[in-house]
Amino acid sequence: MASLQGRHAVITGAGRGIGAAIARRLAGEGAVLTLLGRNLGTLQALAAELPGAARAMPVACDITSDASVAQAFAAARAAAGPVAILVNNAGQAESTPFHRMDAAHWQRMLDVNLTGTFRCTQAALPDLLAAAASSPAGSRGRIVNIASTAGLRGYAYVAAYAAAKHGVIGLTRSLALELAAKGITVNAVCPGYTDTDIVRESVERVAAKTGRSAEQAQAEFVRGNPQGRLVSPAEVADTVAWLCGDGAAAVTGQSISVSGGEVM
Repeated sequence: MASLQGRHAVITGAGRGIGAAIARRLAGEGAVLTLLGRNLGTLQALAAELPGAARAMPVACDITSDASVAQAFAAARAAAGPVAILVNNAGQAESTPFHRMDAAHWQRMLDVNLTGTFRCTQAALPDLLAAAASSPAGSRGRIVNIASTAGLRGYAYVAAYAAAKHGVIGLTRSLALELAAKGITVNAVCPGYTDTDIVRESVERVAAKTGRSAEQAQAEFVRGNPQGRLVSPAEVADTVAWLCGDGAAAVTGQSISVSGGEVM
């Protein structure tokens, strides 16, 4: 039997990239899925390709809105029952030199990457607590926050994003301590530069601005990875799936770098 058979997992930012890879991986483990994101059409396309047993339900959600998050989780609960797994994957990265950064840029990065994680976690927590209390093992609730190596170290020109991701890791550690005795684990997965649309678009922008080829621009992104490559979304998804399973019941409060050795 698949390790997550019948467990209801909510994935934010599920429409593409790492979020879509996580959805495919958890569906393969037997989870029932609610897919949250801003683009309903993208979510519907993903849901159509997933196994029928996943009962994947796409729900449009803006994680920067209290009302949107409340409505999305109410819909998820009504369709698939209490949430047993929450994967906070939704995020956004913008770059600018710090001296040119305005307050709106700063606030956008916090709202999406940090406060969005806070909102969704609060929305799911009553279900997670109830699931943990009713589980014989007492360790069934799972929260996995997709942070970044930017939450473990600094990067130039993305100060607001890095600050938000550092905040996600701080939230992960504090919440892990609060919930450990209640049977809920809380962990962060920290990918390095990953082969996603966001990184490909960034490579294209760098190439256009500098006159370099796409290959030369990408080389700058992977220079800090000792393996000399982009991480694949599936590698991140594999780490998430392990953290959601019973074999990781004793793992909590951790920030796991999936970066080819960039952060050790």
